[in-house]
Amino acid sequence: MRFKPVIGLEIHVQLNTETKAFCSCSADVFELEPNTAICPVCTGQPGALPVPSKQMYEFGILLAAALNCKIHEYTKFDRKNYFYPDLPKGYQITQYFYPLATEGFLELDGKKIRINRIHLEEDAGKLIHSSETITQAESSFVDMNRCGVPLAEIVTEPDIESPEEAKKFLEKLRQILRYLGVSTGDMEKGALRCDANISVIDLENNVQSNKVEVKNMNSFKFVEKALEYEFERIKSQLKRGENVLKETRGWDLSTKTTISMRSKEEANDYRYFPEPDIPPVVISREEIKKIVEKMPELPDEKLNRFKKKYTLTDYEAKILTSSVKLADFFERCVFETKNPKETSNWFLTELLKYTSSEDDFDTLKIKPHHFKELFELIVDGKITRNIAKEIFKEVFETGKSPSKIVEEKGIEVIGDETLIEEMLKKIMDENKDKVEAYKNGKKGLMGFFVGQVMKQTKGKADARKVNEIAKKLLGD
Repeated sequence: MRFKPVIGLEIHVQLNTETKAFCSCSADVFELEPNTAICPVCTGQPGALPVPSKQMYEFGILLAAALNCKIHEYTKFDRKNYFYPDLPKGYQITQYFYPLATEGFLELDGKKIRINRIHLEEDAGKLIHSSETITQAESSFVDMNRCGVPLAEIVTEPDIESPEEAKKFLEKLRQILRYLGVSTGDMEKGALRCDANISVIDLENNVQSNKVEVKNMNSFKFVEKALEYEFERIKSQLKRGENVLKETRGWDLSTKTTISMRSKEEANDYRYFPEPDIPPVVISREEIKKIVEKMPELPDEKLNRFKKKYTLTDYEAKILTSSVKLADFFERCVFETKNPKETSNWFLTELLKYTSSEDDFDTLKIKPHHFKELFELIVDGKITRNIAKEIFKEVFETGKSPSKIVEEKGIEVIGDETLIEEMLKKIMDENKDKVEAYKNGKKGLMGFFVGQVMKQTKGKADARKVNEIAKKLLGD
């Protein structure tokens, strides 16, 4: 391998606080009419004074602890100065000199991706263009609702070695955010936004390219695709003995390419200085400890517990713990069924056919006690597994009890041995050549006799009994 990508990520996470970072406006603004959740503070009116949200700090500390960071008792806010139409103050309140946390890591497939820092800051507003892109738009509108929504910015060290690894990192980070309950992590709603920095090392010539920043990626797939594109673009430049510009590029979904946006800013360009309206925020070690003690079980811990407690495979446990909602529903079902392996099988093969791991399982019509009832019907021989799958679908759609569906449809298993024997005798009388062939060694024909009974009973016959009686009649 001649070329090696070097990737670092800057991730903005919207925190699920009740209010914005520095005022009492609601932070839940995604579905609101434009400019309906604003006040003098978040729109930067003269004389308005910001007050930091305590909940923003609590969520930030939980996130920092989950990412194994050093959490600092002394933090301070600064002003990051730049002009953009959706930034009414002309600066963003952020933590540059004294961030909330530093020196953490996230473990990914046994490898530690280092976290450089986590700092708290406010979000900017949002521009709404009259066309899909700003260059095609005849007009643009500004929605200030998002101004002041609290963000945690997570900056990784350049430890990521492939676009695929960057995608996996983001997926795991989102899983942790959702387990913590500090953010929805919904990229499509802008609750998780990622900028990626990539450079390429030419190992043969011991040369490293300039760093390029890629923006405008609103899904994990697009992050991976944009980085793959940039890796190839930079490689081709290096092969020609050239270097790429040090710039910020945007991912263009329509062309599946990146396009130049501007030269890359340095920290000096933002003229950071201390925020004069907010005093330093000092949180004692005891207060930090109390917040960290509220930490819920995290994905890796839950995965290992599921494997050990419920004797599940790594594959099964990974799927069942992929979301905290799915994992909680699974545990509630196991509490009813007392059969984790069977419950896991039904989750993986049936339940997840009809729902996704991120759905709200409390609102599903199928309930934990339905699993218990369904399993009992199978164990008691009243329904076959194939019929149970049909019943499961109906329970999922209607919320009816499995027993009620069996009763209404009359689909209880046919276990009458006399009836099964009469059916088999008739089938064998009509297929004497196959009976003879079976007795001469073609044992695979057993499937034919069983299959004929199942066909005539529309799958309702007790397959175990059909097998036993057929063997008896064939002299086995």
